[in-house]
Amino acid sequence: MAKIAEVQEVSLSSLVPYERNAKIHGQEQIEKLKASIQEFGFLTPCLIDRDNNIIAGHGRVMAAKELGMKTVPCVYIEGLTEEQRRAYILADNRLGDLGSWNMEVVNDELFDLSESFSFDVSLTGFDIPDSSSNWFSERERFDNSREEGNTEYNEFLEKFEEKKTTDDCYTPDNIYEVIAKYVEDRYKTNRKDFVRPFYPGGDYQAEKYKKNDIVVDNPPFSILAEIVDFYVETGRRFFLFAPGLSTICYTTRNGVATVCVYASITYENGASVATSFLTNMEDDDIVAITDPDLFKAIDAANQETLSKIHKSLPKYEYPVHVATAAKLGYLAKYGQALTIKRSDCVFIRKLDAQDEQDKAIFGGGLLLSEKAAAEKAAAEKAAAEKAAAEKAAAEKAAAEKAAAEKWSLSARELNIISKLGGE
Repeated sequence: MAKIAEVQEVSLSSLVPYERNAKIHGQEQIEKLKASIQEFGFLTPCLIDRDNNIIAGHGRVMAAKELGMKTVPCVYIEGLTEEQRRAYILADNRLGDLGSWNMEVVNDELFDLSESFSFDVSLTGFDIPDSSSNWFSERERFDNSREEGNTEYNEFLEKFEEKKTTDDCYTPDNIYEVIAKYVEDRYKTNRKDFVRPFYPGGDYQAEKYKKNDIVVDNPPFSILAEIVDFYVETGRRFFLFAPGLSTICYTTRNGVATVCVYASITYENGASVATSFLTNMEDDDIVAITDPDLFKAIDAANQETLSKIHKSLPKYEYPVHVATAAKLGYLAKYGQALTIKRSDCVFIRKLDAQDEQDKAIFGGGLLLSEKAAAEKAAAEKAAAEKAAAEKAAAEKAAAEKAAAEKWSLSARELNIISKLGGE
């Protein structure tokens, strides 16, 4: 039986990866691990032997290195034979793959997390579309589900709408124009020298760059580290879109700085990504800058994009005498019990007004009596009040939590600070 010791901080440079590790950690996974570490901390220690050989945690170690960490928490494992150690490395990677997920529970958790509008559910490793896109057809989402005046419900529905990966994020023209003008003005460059090698089917490494070419483009985020390294090594000037949470870790590369604006950009495929930028055109002693003017310009352009999207989506408001499955679900979600008797309703597939436009109620509806409609209206009012109260309470709790989580500096860190800036 193997024995474990207490958790200890171990230098990353001293850890030895298993050369025959069969688990492949792609850059997309590494990016997600990095985001997880930044959000939650390095919560799962690596397992190592007394010679600092990694038994479990290869992916986390790779992510920590890209984040510029110097040490990671580790647990020393003793008592394993060589055969057991090698077998456990396989087992640790494989046994977790054999489990299955209760997707109904997963969906509920994701929806609850995203409900606060402040938590990035992709940090869980799940994407809402992967687990629930089959719940709603395109017709339901865009033609029949939205209800005029029901902001809470419409925002809830938006969580189910298909989102693309960051690798599919093609930049709207008005957003690119903002960035191009910024690069021209700040770095005194000429627009004719800008190149965009990241197009469908393009190969940025095989691109025929001219001497003065500057890469101003939105690269696939899953291989961003590889792209930045290529341009640094080849001496090519660049200004690249990048995921907002992880830009600082790239500044450990020679000459690379981040322009941190963390501006939400809705790309042409519908993906909304908090975006900042990486460049090697700042002075060598610059690591990071913020630019409020750039943020405002991007935000204005993005609002223009959103206004066009929202105008293209029809919205429907049903009379109080119509009960849809979506509306009844909304009532249940916000604690309102409602019973509709058969004598008080009749099933309908559409309203006469919808028939004229070849529309229908997705899944059908119930046409209610005056009595049932009045009860439904009262329940809707109570649900709206509860929804508003819950949203306010969640925002207050989030603010209190953010205010309470104050980290302090260690003596080691204070010593480092005292040596910075020539002090």
